[in-house]
Amino acid sequence: MNPLFLAGVAFVGVVLGGLLGFALKSTEIEEPAIFIANQSMDMAEVSILPDFSYPDLQGKERQSGEWRAKILVLNFWATWCPPCREETPLFVDLQAQYRHDNVKFVSIAIDDLEPVKAFVEEYQINYPVLMGDMDAVALSRKLGNRFEGLPFTVVVAPGGSVILRHTGGISRQQLEPVLQEAIDKGRRTHEPTKRI
Repeated sequence: MNPLFLAGVAFVGVVLGGLLGFALKSTEIEEPAIFIANQSMDMAEVSILPDFSYPDLQGKERQSGEWRAKILVLNFWATWCPPCREETPLFVDLQAQYRHDNVKFVSIAIDDLEPVKAFVEEYQINYPVLMGDMDAVALSRKLGNRFEGLPFTVVVAPGGSVILRHTGGISRQQLEPVLQEAIDKGRRTHEPTKRI
């Protein structure tokens, strides 16, 4: 055989093998986040919480307007998500700690009803748990969850302005200062005007 022909075949084989290896490598997910969907990412991020409505664990439809006057901690999660399981006790503690400070935690489970009910009982969740679907995934994306990872937490000021977006597990050190600042701001806003 012609040595030039063999060299050409070898070169083409090396190039094709390299392209195949690159294609396989580029499909690996190297992020530690847990992804919940693979849809178009062309949705614009919003700065005001959109209206939403999802059923709670008893099937009662709950409206976002219920919490419009609150400092709202909105968490998207699932029972099968390890960071979601880790941050839940923190949310239970903070809801108890700040219940008289106009703070309301609300979670939207991207999961099936029965595991969510068991999870709520196991962790003694003391705030509303709503059942989400793919529409809830779209809501999280609108709120800034570009890669649709879980957990995803948003803090919303009274009136609906988004003041924190966080993908992945959140710690007390990350969340509590934001809550305290929003509480302090609310107190300053509602202080009576001083007359001199």
